[in-house]
Amino acid sequence: MGRKPTVDAELLRLAELAVEATEDAHELRSAQAVFLPGRLGLTLEQTGAAIGRARATVVRLQAEFRARARGDRVAREGWGGRRRQNLSVAQEEGLLAPFLAQASRGGVLVVAPIKAAYEGAVGHRVPDSTIYRVLARHGWRKVVPDRHHPNADPQSQQLWKKNSKRP
Repeated sequence: MGRKPTVDAELLRLAELAVEATEDAHELRSAQAVFLPGRLGLTLEQTGAAIGRARATVVRLQAEFRARARGDRVAREGWGGRRRQNLSVAQEEGLLAPFLAQASRGGVLVVAPIKAAYEGAVGHRVPDSTIYRVLARHGWRKVVPDRHHPNADPQSQQLWKKNSKRP
């Protein structure tokens, strides 16, 4: 059986107020993660079962509630994002701007010079897929040509095939 947690009276009072006042489900669970063990003496496992979360999540919710009560930055605010990015989105836009401007004037968007510029900016080699993902992130995609021209007349093509002599 897990150890019984000890919660100081002030933190328990804040948790009780938060349970009554909050309208956000996440904040409610973080307050309950402190309130239930402090008021009812539940273990972390029992608290997790009561709020529908795992034991490790209860610990994280308690730490989050304590940080919020102290006025510290909550760790959850730093979750997500592009942790392995080479360049920020703004830097990518700056790098792609001349290439995209040329393509928007009717030019062809070629990946090789974009890749060379990108590798120069980041200082190391990157796979082609990185460049294609960057282009996709900024709204560009590889356009595959159609098998038939949209203005083609199938009847005249059939007539031509019928009248032409082939060896």
